Amino acid sequence: MSVKVIAFVTVKSGQEDAFVAAAKVCVAASRAETGVLHYDLWREVDGDQRFVFNELYSDDDAVKAHMASDHFKAFGLAARDLAAARPVIIKTHAIDVAA
Repeated sequence: MSVKVIAFVTVKSGQEDAFVAAAKVCVAASRAETGVLHYDLWREVDGDQRFVFNELYSDDDAVKAHMASDHFKAFGLAARDLAAARPVIIKTHAIDVAA
């Protein structure tokens, strides 16, 4: 069953460029992982202008492998100093409403 993960990250003022630079490395490596179907970084237009990771995986095992990867761990360490708060992470499973 496919898994959608959406993560919202609020970054400290003035640290946006550093966050994007760190995220680029993680995004590129994540896209090459087995089981990663979609992995993008977005920026909220209004409000807090949070960064939004939009991720799609083939299954829960692919999510676990991603979270155990060296590039994800390295990004987490870098982002911890750049983030204004803990990220909000939403993990979902698909519901087939077409059946």
